[in-house]
Order: sequence, then structure tokens, then C-alpha cells
Amino acid sequence: MATPMELSCWGGDWGLPSVHTDSLIVLAYAKFAGATLTIHPIDWTWKTLTGTVPALHSEGTTVTEPVQILNFLRKQRYNADYELSAKQGADTMAYIALLQEKLKPALLHTFWVDAENYANLTRPWFASRSPFPLNFFLPNRMSSVALSRILLTKGESPLYSVTEVEAKIYSEAKECLNLLSHRLGSSQYFFGKMPASLDAFVFGYIAPSVKLASPAVNYSST
Repeated sequence: MATPMELSCWGGDWGLPSVHTDSLIVLAYAKFAGATLTIHPIDWTWKTLTGTVPALHSEGTTVTEPVQILNFLRKQRYNADYELSAKQGADTMAYIALLQEKLKPALLHTFWVDAENYANLTRPWFASRSPFPLNFFLPNRMSSVALSRILLTKGESPLYSVTEVEAKIYSEAKECLNLLSHRLGSSQYFFGKMPASLDAFVFGYIAPSVKLASPAVNYSST
């Protein structure tokens, strides 16, 4: 009998099971690997403030962060990478690191720092799914965390303000997307005929931007 597993995550919208990148990565991988998860959206609960998402709960164990959750699922024999060669496994790790370093800052800026997107899309969405009075300050806190992460990882001398690093992060994001596009080529998946963990990560990172009707995304303008 399969071990019961529950996943706490942000809920879905825009035709996606979750609008939260890290949650979407785990949901995609679970589907690819055939893992059955009981989903508990944190929307409209106080866990929007106190909870770390995504979080996988199983038999008294709680695992957070996509990489750690995927490792846990593999130990439960839900392994979407089982057909990968050693080289493909190493390439997967390298591309995931590239996504985290080059693409994530641009996504954080697009949704949480860009004034137009934040005011018209991100803040209203997360505020509408946070209980009173969290809806008044939780989105602002999440925006501040995103800005701090961008400046911490990209604000090297002499670039210290978000305005100064904006061109840099979008240029790096475009470079990352070009590398991924070259690797994918005309194939449906990155390795072989079945989706694997790299496909889950790329889907989680890119799908929210693709699904939005009119985000002020600058990936192609740098």
C-alpha cells in the first residue's frame, strides 16, 4: 500500500493547478512520476503567513523545497528520472542550477517587483486569497522578500539598486531560455520520450508567464 502523502501549496488559477512556481514544480513532477498527492491549498488560511510552501507531509515527516521534495518522492519509488543516463542526470542538475541562477530572478522581478504587474496582477491575486487582515500586508512582505533575494544574488558592485540590475537579470533570463530552447530543439521533452524532473522545473518556471494574458515580461526585449 502506497504511503499517504499530502502537499500544502498555493492554489491554482489561469488554467494551472498552482500559480506558485515551486508548488507547480512539485505538482508537475508528481504527475510525471505517478505519485498520488492529497492537495491542501493554503489559500484563505493563516498558513499563508506561517507556512512554508510547498510542503510535503508523510507519516510525521515534512519536507520543503522542490529539490528536497523530489528527492523524497524518489525514495518512495516515484522516480521520473529512472530512465536517464548518468550524463543526462548530471545535465539535469546543471540545467536546474541554471534556472535557479539565471531565470528565477527575472521571474521574481516580473511578478513581485515590476510595478505594473504587482499592482494589477500579483498583489490582487494573493491578497484575494489571504484572510483578513493578512490581505493588507502579506503581498507587500512577499514583494520585499523577492526584492531582497534579487539584490542579494544580483546586486554585486557596482550594481546595488533594482533599477541597475534589471537589465542584467532580464539579459541572463533570455540567455537561459535560449539555452533551454537549443537543448529542447524540436523534441517534446528534454530527455527521451517521457517527461522528467527537468521538464517539471522548466514547466514550473515558465508556465505562469506563458498563461498570463498580458504580463509586462521583458525576456525578449533585452
